[in-house]
Amino acid sequence: SDQLRDEIAVAGWVIKDTPEGYSLTQAPPFGITAHLGALVDQYAESISGTTVVLVIVDGWPEDTRMSLIALLEHVPIGVKVLVFDCGNVDGAGEVVHELAQNHPDLVEFHFAHTLAELGWASVVNAAVAITSSDFFAVMDLSTIWEGEALTPILDAFQDPKVALSGWRGVNVDVSQDWREFGSATAGDVDAVLGYFMVVRGSVAREIGPDPKAKFYRNADMEWSLAIRAAGHKVVIPEGELPLRQERHHGYHDSEPSYRDKQSKKTYDRLLQKFRKSPEILHQVDVHGN
Repeated sequence: SDQLRDEIAVAGWVIKDTPEGYSLTQAPPFGITAHLGALVDQYAESISGTTVVLVIVDGWPEDTRMSLIALLEHVPIGVKVLVFDCGNVDGAGEVVHELAQNHPDLVEFHFAHTLAELGWASVVNAAVAITSSDFFAVMDLSTIWEGEALTPILDAFQDPKVALSGWRGVNVDVSQDWREFGSATAGDVDAVLGYFMVVRGSVAREIGPDPKAKFYRNADMEWSLAIRAAGHKVVIPEGELPLRQERHHGYHDSEPSYRDKQSKKTYDRLLQKFRKSPEILHQVDVHGN
């Protein structure tokens, strides 16, 4: 059967097992990486640039096009846009490939598996592993650039103690026994949300998101607290950045039971790891007040 599948692949078709048997579709116009480990082995620290911006694509081709075009229009020279297409869902990977043909700073990788199968943190960690940039950013597909939004964030890193910055920050509500995070204003914060977050490259390669985080929700806050726990500062720049948010498919259009189960797992792990150490929070003194 494997030989037959190989012959079918050579002929330009992809065979997929389904509950009903199998389906046959025309092969996409790009190469597919079998798994994240193979990517890291082949491309370790090979993608350079002042900053690498990771965008994870797991469907929604129209939004993929809108988000990437806006990013490519406004991103500063020298920045690489790294796109991980997970599963070519609804042809979104083909949109990525089309855009890459006309934008040399867009680096594309395509995976056979969906994001739910690969896991959000594993995807981010693999992306970090193949970069050697000074800064590593993660941007959600719902984030739309309306101007150059990176430089004000990078300015925060002039303070060598700063390891993480971004668009939206939140703080732990200690009065609710860490059960809630509230929106934060500019300055020091406890966590940066994954709509657009930028990590100092050396720190990202040392402290990545927890590999157990299959789903994005709460994993950004868990990662932020891990960075704070290592003694680094996390800040939000002054002023409003030229960004807007469209529909957040990761939350609104994920399967609800999967979303809620994985979100709870990550938040429970966050509490287990960090609630006993209130001193890592920026607004709490060593006595937890």
